[in-house]
Amino acid sequence: MQGILGTPLDYVIIIAYFLFITLFGTFFSRYIKTTKEFFLGGQRFPWWLISFSCVASLVGSYSFIKYSSVGYLYGFSSTMTYANDIFLLPIFMFCWLPVVYFSRVLSIPEYLGRRFDPSTRVMGTIILIIYLVGYVGINLYTLGVALHTLTGFPIFWGAVIVAVLATIYVVAGGQTAVIWTDLVQAFFLLAAGIGLFVGGILFLKPYGGFWHLLPDTHKYALAYFNRPPDFNFVGIFWQDAIANSFAFWLMNQGIMMRFMSAKSLHDAKRAAIFNILVLILVASIATSGGGWIARALVSAGFLPKTLAGRDAFVRAAHLLCRPGVFGFVLAALTAALMSTVDTLLNAVSAVFVNDIWRPLIVKKAPDRHYLKVGRIVCMVSACLGILLVPIYMKFKTIYAAHGAFTATVTPPMVVAIVLGCIWKRYTPRAAFWTLLGGIIAVFLSIKYDILLAPFSFGIP
Repeated sequence: MQGILGTPLDYVIIIAYFLFITLFGTFFSRYIKTTKEFFLGGQRFPWWLISFSCVASLVGSYSFIKYSSVGYLYGFSSTMTYANDIFLLPIFMFCWLPVVYFSRVLSIPEYLGRRFDPSTRVMGTIILIIYLVGYVGINLYTLGVALHTLTGFPIFWGAVIVAVLATIYVVAGGQTAVIWTDLVQAFFLLAAGIGLFVGGILFLKPYGGFWHLLPDTHKYALAYFNRPPDFNFVGIFWQDAIANSFAFWLMNQGIMMRFMSAKSLHDAKRAAIFNILVLILVASIATSGGGWIARALVSAGFLPKTLAGRDAFVRAAHLLCRPGVFGFVLAALTAALMSTVDTLLNAVSAVFVNDIWRPLIVKKAPDRHYLKVGRIVCMVSACLGILLVPIYMKFKTIYAAHGAFTATVTPPMVVAIVLGCIWKRYTPRAAFWTLLGGIIAVFLSIKYDILLAPFSFGIP
């Protein structure tokens, strides 16, 4: 077991943060009396609150570890993933957002049922629940990795602790607790990430300067076209832009519920513009900056050359931050985790209640019955996410685990949603077979990788 990083003061700050967020979230339980309040917060939130809470969900716990790792290994091209979100803004604002806002659907499968037919809705429900629960698991796994790096604490049990705390306030306060806690956590994570990056630049100035300590290969804004196999331009585009970014903005139930919680469509659009054109660019630096600084610290001799990419963020923060400040940075890391997990738990609950329990199992129960079921589903979803942690632990890196998951689950659903929005003649039968046939094609390509050869662009 490795040595513990940080001082007792740092861990006091982390524990205090956990307790504060949990108590702050549960405070909103007094406002939750109906399923509309539990899932949509009463649809009363202004654009700035929606925007900041969205970026807190976008920057998950995996983001700091994942993108600092990529930034450490490959440099400034690590920002390509977030930059991909900009070109899908018109589709989101002018096609998808008005559709879901004015139709007042409570879930993405409900939209598929209205746009197409019940069988498409059922298929979409299955895919979406798999996606959301799997996303819970990848976030829990990542924070387990972070806690292991800090203290040597077992990855699995670190994930369990955080899952329990996040579930407590989501079950109590629903979407209102999610949005308000994520506002706090957004400021935490952005301040910590940018602060670490700026502090690293100032620290390295007497030792040759940040820019000159970086290898030349780390100074490119774009990755190489088709190499190395685990991080290249082609792979980033198809995996992160199409499979991941489109999935996040178009099929992530939690994000859709954020914008449905806005008090008007105008507020929802303003939130989207500010989030994608401003906050995401800040987030790309906040999440990757630790890796860039870690690489420069290695060149300056402050960190070992054998430093693993997944440890880059935590090791750089430990070296640069004073006691207490290090605890603040680690609290931001936990903020990134909880702000994504809480969104996903609430989203799984909304899909299950609205698309399975209410229409298929118990059709005419009092609203308080569905509220109770929604809270139970939140707890079950957290347990399922925990069970996925050992599976993700088998991957070589967090980036590989996250990429493999999103690339396997999301493409059919993304295609069906986009074509449903922009193509009037896209039929129910075509949508159903896009979902079912797409899943079959994905799994065949995993088993028989020769099917991918025409699209590999020379990548091994």
